[in-house]
Amino acid sequence: MGPNSDSTDRSRLAGLRVFAVEDESIVAMQLEDILCDLGCDLVDLAMRLQKALDRLAEEPVIEAAVLDVNIAGEKVYPVAERLRERGVPIVFATGYGRGGLQPEWQDCEVIQKPYTEAQIADALVRALDAAPIHDRVNAQG
Repeated sequence: MGPNSDSTDRSRLAGLRVFAVEDESIVAMQLEDILCDLGCDLVDLAMRLQKALDRLAEEPVIEAAVLDVNIAGEKVYPVAERLRERGVPIVFATGYGRGGLQPEWQDCEVIQKPYTEAQIADALVRALDAAPIHDRVNAQG
């Protein structure tokens, strides 16, 4: 993906139903703003693991997810497992980069904190491209 493809890639994010999990208030607000600026439809932004799991059970359509790896001392992997079962493309956000992920999640997109809007956009587009079937029907529960 080259620097001139930015607007084309971002146009793919318009209306994308994104689920996010982030436990740090400031980072969560920044992520919400970024997703809004990209034209995504934020399904929910959970700040605790149990809330995220509960919300997944209620929400039938999630098309992509941005997940902080460490949520208030717990790993986000149970949420990631449920999303993977549904075929939802996942972007992990962590201060540790790819080295902070367990081996079974190395095929997912990873962005290192602190991140920028461009990094979120690029990672979401790459995650959509890497999904086995990256149309919006696939992400329905």
